[in-house]
Amino acid sequence: MWAFIKKEFFHIFRDYRTMLILFGMPVVQVLLFGFAITNDINNAHIAILDHSKDMVTREITRKLLSSHYFLLDRYLKSNDDIENAFKEGKIKEVIIFESDFAKKLKKENLANIQLILDASEPNTANILNAYTSGIINNYILTQMSQENAIPVSIGVESKMLYNPELESVFMFVPGVITVLLMLVSAMMTSISITREKELGTMEALLVSPLKPLQIIIGKVTPYVVLSFINLITILVLSFFVFQMPVKGSIALLLAESLLFIIMALVLGILISTVSHSQQEAMLLSMFALMLPTILLSGFIFPIENMPVILQYLSHLMPSKWFIIIIKNIMLKGVGFSYFWMETLIIFGMTLFFIGMSVKKFKIRLE
Repeated sequence: MWAFIKKEFFHIFRDYRTMLILFGMPVVQVLLFGFAITNDINNAHIAILDHSKDMVTREITRKLLSSHYFLLDRYLKSNDDIENAFKEGKIKEVIIFESDFAKKLKKENLANIQLILDASEPNTANILNAYTSGIINNYILTQMSQENAIPVSIGVESKMLYNPELESVFMFVPGVITVLLMLVSAMMTSISITREKELGTMEALLVSPLKPLQIIIGKVTPYVVLSFINLITILVLSFFVFQMPVKGSIALLLAESLLFIIMALVLGILISTVSHSQQEAMLLSMFALMLPTILLSGFIFPIENMPVILQYLSHLMPSKWFIIIIKNIMLKGVGFSYFWMETLIIFGMTLFFIGMSVKKFKIRLE
């Protein structure tokens, strides 16, 4: 058994492509997701059409530009310039102040501002609309309160738990860890048995004293060690590069991650036992796991917003349960009693995949 495990280690270390996928891809993906993919809006290019050009409109403009959300691209001269500004593709929002803005605000307590947004990116348009409206309303209420124009004011105090700065990386890093451990682990082991078939070394395994369960354990063990090292690398990157906290027990996080890694590796072995070639195994592990893992795990899209049938299908995704666990540990700092059910589900899936792998393992060549 130990000789078989050593053989697997030697084979992995000799294959530079495998080493590159195993260690290079996770680092690149974590950095890419952490820096490039974000829901935050920074320095969105806007244009302003000010028909009034009074003190109030200039003050509101200053308030908008003093935040890091907006970057003034240009002042427009007339309504005819709006369409051309959007067609250039750089402007995301045009803010229009009506004529006599300050006078109407003072006399009638009502003045109009029109926001025109580029909704070709709906999420960006909604966020920009909310930011702009919030800054303008806050200025108007503050200014009129100072002038005693509003006799009664309502104070609203908000507190953001677990992510006070609303950093997008706090959402993406746990999801990226889950997706990478799932895909890389399953992909690596999915080609292990089919590779033996293609290289003609499967006969040596079949005539050896090793039983199917021992072969599966021998195939999985090296990848457990290497995937665990991979996990440590991702966590170190997340902490030092993105300041991603680990508020809960690190030992518990590592233990839960180890269980998930074993589950993903055994799933890869199951794919390998039912595949006839490395290419077939790779396609199955990539396309059958990648899209469902990303779309149905709650990594990017909330599961509650999906159709009911997809919500039920998401229960079959191991990644869904692991994301719940890792967020509870890293962001909320809670203990095992809060996610024991999710742990039990992943453990049950691991046993199921082991049983199916042993059952599907063919002891005779076709």
